[in-house]
Order: sequence, then C-alpha cells, then structure tokens
Amino acid sequence: MVLHAYYAFMRIKMQGLVRRVVSQAQTQAQGNAHYLPHRHANSHRILQTGVHSAISSLPKPSQQLNHIPSFFLTHHFHSCRTLSTKLRTFISQSMIQRHFAFNSLLRPALHFRRYNFNFNQYYGFRRGSWRSWLHRISPDDMVLGLIIANVAIFLLWRIADQKFMKNNFTISLDNFKSGRLHTMITNAFSHVDTWHIVSNMLGLYFFGLKVGRNFGPEFLLKLYLAGAVGGSVFYLIHQAYKAQTLKDWRAMIASKELALGASGAVNAIILLDIFLYPKATIYFNFFIPVPAVLLGILWIGKDLLGMIEGDSQVSRSAHLGGAAVAAIAWAGVRKGRF
Repeated sequence: MVLHAYYAFMRIKMQGLVRRVVSQAQTQAQGNAHYLPHRHANSHRILQTGVHSAISSLPKPSQQLNHIPSFFLTHHFHSCRTLSTKLRTFISQSMIQRHFAFNSLLRPALHFRRYNFNFNQYYGFRRGSWRSWLHRISPDDMVLGLIIANVAIFLLWRIADQKFMKNNFTISLDNFKSGRLHTMITNAFSHVDTWHIVSNMLGLYFFGLKVGRNFGPEFLLKLYLAGAVGGSVFYLIHQAYKAQTLKDWRAMIASKELALGASGAVNAIILLDIFLYPKATIYFNFFIPVPAVLLGILWIGKDLLGMIEGDSQVSRSAHLGGAAVAAIAWAGVRKGRF
C-alpha cells in the first residue's frame, strides 16, 4: 500500500512538472513566432522561397528552445516510464513472493482441512443417507416394501435349505444361545403357512397405511421392527420360564421350540391404532362392526388366556410383546415424543 501511494504521488508530481515545462515552451515559441515577421519584414523573398530557408534564418535561442523541451520531455517521460516499470516489477515480484510464501506455508494446512471436510462429509452422508431415503418414500411404499419382504421370505422357504432357514429365520432359545441374535428380527418376516401370511399382511396393509400416513414411513418401520424385537423378547422369556419350571422332557422341547411370523410386529401396529382411536369402528372379518376399544380388549384377553392355557399352536407371548410395544409407543405419542 505504501509503494502504491508513493507511486501515485510521484506520478502526480511528474505530470505537474511536465505541464509547466510544456506551457513555458509553448509560450516562448509563440513569442518567437510573433518576433520573426518583424525581424524579417524586408526578407519577403526568403519567406517565399521555402519553409526550410525561413527556419534556417531563425536565431539560435529559438533553435535551442525547440531542442531543449524536446529533449527534456523525452528524458522525463523515459524516466517516468522507467520508474513505473521498476515499481511495478518490484511490487509484482514482492506480491508473487508473498503469495508463494503464503501458499507454501498454508497449503499443507488447507489441504488437511479440505481432507477432513471431505472425510466428515462422506461419513455424514453415509449416516444421513438412510434417513434421507426414508423421507423420500411414502407410507404406501413402506407398507408395500414390508409386504414384499415377507412374501419373498415366504417363497424362500420353498426353495432354500430348511436347516438354513430354521437357523436364520426362526426364533428359539437354542438359536439365541448360539449367538444368532439376528433371528429376533428376521423371524418377523418369516411365514410358512399361507393363511398365516395372508392374515398378517392384511392387518399390516390396512392398519399400517393409517399409522404410516399419520406418523410417517420411518415411524412405521421402527414400530414394525420394535414389535418384532418385543415379540421375540417376550417369547424367549416365556420359553425360558417353561424350560426352568418343567422338569421332564417338555423342558427340552421348550428350549428347541421354533417360532416365526409377523404377528408381534403387526400386533404393535394394530393395537397402537386402537389405543390412539378407541372410539373408532373396526370391521372384524370385514363384515362385523366392532368398537376399537372392545376389539382391543378381546384381542389382548385372548392372547393372555391362550398363554395361560399353554396354546402350543400360536405364540401368544409374542403377540403380547407386540402389545407392550404398542403401549410404549402410545405413551410416547401422548407425551409428544413422536
């Protein structure tokens, strides 16, 4: 900044000096021009002979006057251009050196910061991609996706190795003790009986659409998975209780008993809707209108009675696990957590 100010000041000073010199030169030249006709009044023939003869007859001071401003102006303009060139060269070189030093010192830091930003952005995208995908799909798409997953595993039972399917798509105490914890979720997508999958998918479709449209597809998916885990936990606890209380061969059977199906997950969805809208009317079996609160009481009571009586065909404990998840979700909705 100091060099720029100094350069501007010198330039203004030089321009003022040049203007004064040129003005003086023009004034003196005009004086000589008026003097020449009086000096050569009797030399009309010389003036007619040619311009060169007239100029050659001029006195020496006029010739010096014409010569000095020409040299002076040329010299000072050359000096100004030289000074300007030197100043610009010096400034540009200093700026280049400073720019190079700045880049040399900060390039590693800037590069490191850029790498950190990309690193965080990449993993931030990985963390947020699942949530952004859930926000892009509709509740109808989520329900359809869950149904397709259930149907796909239902068909997989027909073509895959049965031992593999039992080890990975059913819940039991033995599977849990063997470390196959994923079966706590995968069993909720698994069906063998046709009527079993049809009834569960119908409940998922009608009640899942309603819950998904009210709370979003992400909430619906989480509720389904929570119902699956809740049903599995209740089932494992019930089976462990039977294995401890029964002393005969039934204790061994309780440890190996397999369970599968989306009943716990679907129960969580259906009962949450009933808890939220107890005065609604639900058409039981598509024809019988029943108040939602009454249907909910009958539903839970039937599962409790079946578990007490020891129903071996239906996992009543898994149904009750889904009901417990629905109650927790209902309490969260009432408190404004969802």
